[in-house]
Amino acid sequence: MKNIYEKSVPGRRGVDPGTAKKETEKKLADRYRRISDNGLPELSELDVIRHYIRLSQLNFSVDTHFYPLGSCTMKYNPKVNEALSSLPGFAGTHPFMAYLDVDAVQGSLELIYSLSELLAEITGMKGVTTQPYAGAHGELTGILLMAAYHGTKGNRKKYVIVPDEAHGTNPASAAMGGFSVISIPVDRDGGMDVNIFREKMSDEVAGVMLTLPNTLGLFPRNISEIVKIAKKHDALLYNDGANLNAILGKARPGDIGFDIVHMNLHKTFATPHGGGGPGAGVVAVSEKLVDFLPVPIVTKTKGGAYTLDFKVKRSIGRVASFFGNFAVLVRAYAYIMMLGREGLTDASEKAVLNANYIRVKLKKYYDAPFDRNCMHECVFSARRQVQKYGVHAIDIAKALIERGIHPPTIYFPLVVDEALMIEPTETESKETLDEFIRAMVEIAETAEKNPGMLKNAPENTPVSRPDETKAARELKLTCNR
Repeated sequence: MKNIYEKSVPGRRGVDPGTAKKETEKKLADRYRRISDNGLPELSELDVIRHYIRLSQLNFSVDTHFYPLGSCTMKYNPKVNEALSSLPGFAGTHPFMAYLDVDAVQGSLELIYSLSELLAEITGMKGVTTQPYAGAHGELTGILLMAAYHGTKGNRKKYVIVPDEAHGTNPASAAMGGFSVISIPVDRDGGMDVNIFREKMSDEVAGVMLTLPNTLGLFPRNISEIVKIAKKHDALLYNDGANLNAILGKARPGDIGFDIVHMNLHKTFATPHGGGGPGAGVVAVSEKLVDFLPVPIVTKTKGGAYTLDFKVKRSIGRVASFFGNFAVLVRAYAYIMMLGREGLTDASEKAVLNANYIRVKLKKYYDAPFDRNCMHECVFSARRQVQKYGVHAIDIAKALIERGIHPPTIYFPLVVDEALMIEPTETESKETLDEFIRAMVEIAETAEKNPGMLKNAPENTPVSRPDETKAARELKLTCNR
């Protein structure tokens, strides 16, 4: 497909502004006059419209394709949420208004307060901040809360324990918070090895960061033992809530023993995301950490009005401007209120059912490193295809693109060779799952009979298979014209 400069025709115009009058030209100082052509392409309005509409139709999205991106919960987003977040009373409110005239934004503050109450109930926690802009920002906020807690107690803590299957942001957040990271491997069952964990645990460990269920799509069977060991050393339990979509209505991190949990509202509670935003990494905490939450906190007065509380005893201060990505909060609140307790539980049940359906259907064709019931996502390995036919996970991903399906996450978790991480979510129909399964089976059979065909995929897309390493090393940020 030609770029818009290649479609340019000299002298063609979409809108003709006419020629400026000589009197106007005289009034314009020389320093404001253009001395060279502006370099824009010359096209009719129709050509421009068609060009960008066609570009938009080339995109993969949840609205156009199956998008089984593991550990990211790319599920369908109800369009009513978009309409609600665009209501003038929400979209037209200036963020500073809450500080200038609290009475003028009672509706927005009520939404933040009510959402916080709902999320505290869902997670089994006591306090909530909506400030963090994304999951990683929520992680950093949690680490700062952890450091403040231990600092107030006078604890000399140096380390944070993170399983080796964790999201990469976990150790990064811990390091940014001033801690050294201790990595613990997974055991044969796919959970953190509790024996090694016990050996590494000490009074110098500030916290343990666990994804629940973990990035292998598995709920750790030894979680109770891990919590018991951590609490013995006054280490806080941190729950990376990226996979909360698997346990809504089934298990609450607070009941299990966690002290901190961040929630990706843009995943679990259905907000469009990708391409860098938008996001919301709301953080909920147990009773012992409520006094450290960022300020201000939205509170409710005895008279039923909503106000801002800046007097949190040991607050870590602000971690973001205003109250985070407010439009994302609106969408999440609408989603929760529409589904209710039963609906959220049903969503998790269907997410887990769909993932296990795919797991059972495909384990004959791809290696399953941990072959037991999974949660909301299942992880396969393309080791068999690599060893026998020289076909890698990247080749399988490209072949899926050729078939009009967005690839799952590949090469993560890092503890699985040639990983294929599939999360179907609860919003996909059985027909869609069957279409995906047929494509994966077909690719496995093609790998056996004609592996070279997969090496050239995709051949029906505008861009086939760029040299990504060269592209990263030799960046070209301008168009040659």
